[in-house]
Parts: sequence; C-alpha cells; structure tokens
Amino acid sequence: MDNQKAIERTIETYFACMYESSASKARDAFHPDARITGFMDGELQQMTVDQFAKFVDSQPSAKAAGLPARLDILSIQIAGATAIALIRDDYLGMTFLDTLCLIQEDNDWSIYTKLFHIEGQAPGE
Repeated sequence: MDNQKAIERTIETYFACMYESSASKARDAFHPDARITGFMDGELQQMTVDQFAKFVDSQPSAKAAGLPARLDILSIQIAGATAIALIRDDYLGMTFLDTLCLIQEDNDWSIYTKLFHIEGQAPGE
C-alpha cells in the first residue's frame, strides 16, 4: 500500500473511533504519545490518547443511532516519514476542522498530534 492510501486508512480509523464510539479504534489511529488539543467553549482542551479514547467511548454512537457520517479529507502533504492532513468532520453535532500530524514507524502511520477547531453546528443539527 502506498503512503497516501495508508494515511487515508489511518484517518478513516480515526473518524470511525468517533462515529462508532470506539476506544480501541482511537488507540489504533493515534501514536501512544499523541496529544489532542483545541478550544471548546473558549477553553483550551488537552488530552492524551487514553483520555480521548475514554471520552469517545463514553459518547453515544452516531453510527448505532443511524446518523449520517461526514468525513472530508481536504489535503494530505507527505514529507518522508511525516505528514500533515487537514480534515473536516462532524461529531457531537458540531463541525470540526482538524489538523492531523502523522508519523510513520515500521511502515505504519499514526496520528501524533491533533489540533481541532470547531467551525460551528453541524448541518442538520
């Protein structure tokens, strides 16, 4: 599998962790030392992978509720064993613009940093 497709697969696993409320998929998508950071309600939020995995696991599954999935991969730039992806997704009734920094170790890509920005309420909410 080429790097572009492998990165897309990691991003799809990341989105599935939220859409399905799956802690195990969160741990699959992120590097163990990753950080998830952004502002929510004007407050800086910072989480480890374990904190994020527990958070998504505690939320109702959008997939089980039959809600539509929205993941748009806007761009991916690869530089050697590093990459940056810009994605837009809907989660918990909000539209997020996420900047994902990924690294490749032993031919596997994982998210090392997630910076999120909430653009507003998700369409249809």
